[in-house]
Order: sequence, then C-alpha cells, then structure tokens
Amino acid sequence: RAPVRGGAAAALPSFGRSYGSEAKEEEELRVRYLDDEHKGIVVLGLNRSHAKNALNKNLLKMMSKAVDALKSDKKVRTVIFRSEVPGIFCAGADLKERAKMHSSEVSSFVSKARATINEMANLPVPTIAAIDGAALGGGLELALACDIRVAASSAKMGLVETKLAIIPGAGGTQRLPRTIGVSLAKELIFSARIVDGEEAKSIGLISHVVEQNEAGDAAYRRALALAREFLPQGPVAMRVAKLAINQGMEVDLVTGLAIEEACYAQTIPTKDRIEGLLAFKEKRPPRYKGE
Repeated sequence: RAPVRGGAAAALPSFGRSYGSEAKEEEELRVRYLDDEHKGIVVLGLNRSHAKNALNKNLLKMMSKAVDALKSDKKVRTVIFRSEVPGIFCAGADLKERAKMHSSEVSSFVSKARATINEMANLPVPTIAAIDGAALGGGLELALACDIRVAASSAKMGLVETKLAIIPGAGGTQRLPRTIGVSLAKELIFSARIVDGEEAKSIGLISHVVEQNEAGDAAYRRALALAREFLPQGPVAMRVAKLAINQGMEVDLVTGLAIEEACYAQTIPTKDRIEGLLAFKEKRPPRYKGE
C-alpha cells in the first residue's frame, strides 16, 4: 500500500502504510510519511482501540519492523509517536494476552518489549512522543524512549507496575531517573503514582504541556509544530548531534568532550556543511540533501 501524502491533515485520516499482517479490522500501527511543508516527518500511530493501545506480541512486532525500516531511510528527519485512539496513549502491556502466557513466555515478551523500545530510542533522528491521553506502565516507558515528550494537560502518566507486584521492565527504572532525577523517580515508582500533564511538566517528565482541544489531538499538533522546527536544519548534523548527546550522557565529561570532537569531525566533510556556509554567505535558506 502506498504511503499517505499530505500536510498536518494527512496524519488524521484512517488510511496509511502499515507493517505486519495480523492486524484485522484495524491497522494496529499506522505509519504515515507526511508531505508538503511536513515532508521528512514520519508519524507512527498506535491504533488498538479495543485494547487501549496495550502492547501485545503483534504490535511489538509491527513496531520493530517499522523502526527497522525508518532507521536506514535517509529521507526521514523526525519521527512522532502518537495514538489514534481518543483519550489514550498506551495502557502498557496487554495483560489479557499475558495472562494466557506460560511463565517462560512472559520473560520472552518482556525482553522483546525492552528490545523494541531500545530500538526506538536508538533511532538516529529526533523522536517526539505526543501524549494526548493516558501513558501508563509500558506506555510511559515507550514515551521515555523518545527524545522529547509533549503532553496534554489532561493526560495521565505513571509507572504503575508495583501495584501488580512487578517492576517496570522495558527501561522505566533506568530512563525515568535519567529524566527526572533518582530520588523523584524512586518516589513515583515506589508509589505507582499517576501524574497529569501539568505536574509532569513541573517535574521535567515532559518538555511541553498544552490544553486539550475538541479534537483530542493537542499534543500531537504541538509535536508536529516542534518537528517542523527541526526540518530546516542539516540532516547529518541532526543525526550526529543526537549521537553525541546520547553517548556523552553515559560517560564522564572528559570522555564526553572527546565524543563531541569525534562527532563534530563527521560533519566537516559533508556537502550539507558546504551548503550551510554558502547559504549563510548568500543570505538565503539552505537546501540540504542529507549528504
């Protein structure tokens, strides 16, 4: 199926290119390549309305396949993760499916969820989570794997696994402390507390909070506007900047500066850099090709 083309409105129709063959009445993951002034932005839309976008084996398989295709596509500039189900981002793991699993299958499922979310985190381009509804458990872990999170003030977020006598298993115990600090992350995980968009913004869990609109997609629209700010920048520089930040955050400052130096060197011989300098000299917008 050919990808849907169009501007902001193109992310709203119910047709698009999807990966996976097990989705029946609806496409559980919708992949849209936007066009016109949004060209370069790809939207991944969770669409399991009957299960509140809960992560099951099939959805994880589709997400992994989609991310694998995106990471090698040089035309992709930014990826937005959103829900196409009103009032929900992702309710976490599909507990109905898990209840039918043997104990050995549960371990394999959690490993697959962790690996898939890691693949998302390692996408070379900027990623934005648009949280227009509840993001709980694995749903929040998915959002934490994105570079930037935008949420509606009415959205609900929390790592609630301790209520089920388990712990976050898809990166939550590692990414939440790195995002909001160790002490506060422990408090939220120990209490299984759920916060709204305003509180999430105040503790640094999200970067932007917006009032929800009648369509229920305010966070997505804010994410789209943010993604458009990234489009004019040099594609190679964007990828290398993300790499430098991600790797540098895991090491000491001296090592991090060496990583930055090595990454900076990757931008010097590119055609993009030459075009950027020429555009600056000629006082015109640059025309980058990602080279």
